[in-house]
Amino acid sequence: MGFFDKWKTKWNHRPDEKKEVSNENIKEKESQKEVNIYEKGLSKSRKSFISKLQDLTNRYTKLEDAYFEELEEILIMADIGIETVMRLIDQLKKRVHNEKIESPSLLKEVIVDELFIIYVSGGVLSSKIEYNESGPTVILFVGVNGVGKTTTIAKLASKMKKEGKKVLLVAGDTFRAGATAQLKDWSEKIGVDFYGKEEGVDPASVVFDGVRLGKEEKYDVILIDTAGRLQNKDYLMRELEKINRVIASIIENGPKETLLVLDATTGQNGISQAKSFQEITNITGIVLTKLDGTAKGGIVLAIKEEVGIPVKYIGLGEQEEDLQVFDIEKYIYGLFKDFIGDDQNV
Repeated sequence: MGFFDKWKTKWNHRPDEKKEVSNENIKEKESQKEVNIYEKGLSKSRKSFISKLQDLTNRYTKLEDAYFEELEEILIMADIGIETVMRLIDQLKKRVHNEKIESPSLLKEVIVDELFIIYVSGGVLSSKIEYNESGPTVILFVGVNGVGKTTTIAKLASKMKKEGKKVLLVAGDTFRAGATAQLKDWSEKIGVDFYGKEEGVDPASVVFDGVRLGKEEKYDVILIDTAGRLQNKDYLMRELEKINRVIASIIENGPKETLLVLDATTGQNGISQAKSFQEITNITGIVLTKLDGTAKGGIVLAIKEEVGIPVKYIGLGEQEEDLQVFDIEKYIYGLFKDFIGDDQNV
């Protein structure tokens, strides 16, 4: 059974509106809502990317070398990543030979299946936030300016608040003009607590006092903004090392997560940022913002192949609900659904 066959089985059934509401029905409706968000958020990538794949399929009647060369170029241009594309092409050629596939139209679902298999091979990287069993869970946010870091922190804080968690925001980016005020404004909008000091003070001192307050006041989660001056890697490394030491001196197993925020519209430059931050500090997960604003949505696949860090959240629009926990099945479906055909739609 192929990827889209599994999705038809999974999603064709819908809860009967007349039936008594059950937890299972509620969960299914919520999952369908998330699928719709993925589908809408990836529409720009899907329209650009899939139109090229469909045109390729229509122009060739046989699976010849020229077809695979064009397919390779289309996939690379979608930011899927060279290593991933090379593996995919090799696997496609093997399946074409072993299964005696002759028509490009018959290869469409195989392409989707193999990309899914490549992503999950070696195990799916967890997209769940790791929470402390006792004491506050400290989450550091890193990333260069302009990627949507502060907005991401606010959206996650709001989600966690709605889950019943007591949340504190700490303004550790003390050198960017307006960063502290921006985070404070967000805290007031979403109704969570905030800790910060005046601009220009030592970030580690802000983090120390903020985390100590969070522990004393029994917060569930402490979300910390940090500077993103990647152009001075040595200084940033020392700063993050100091912040990590400060947190660990107050909270056991702290910080629990260090999330790197990347702008999907920057494409391969985002991959380069991820590699640079990996050299500086221990990144436990990636938040990929503005995925709805790019026609090159394949970057999620490249991140696992080239960086090996789990994507934990993806931004698929401006609203809070558009920041979704990453799900590889929903992502593959949202990206490729128009390529397989209307008969495969869920």
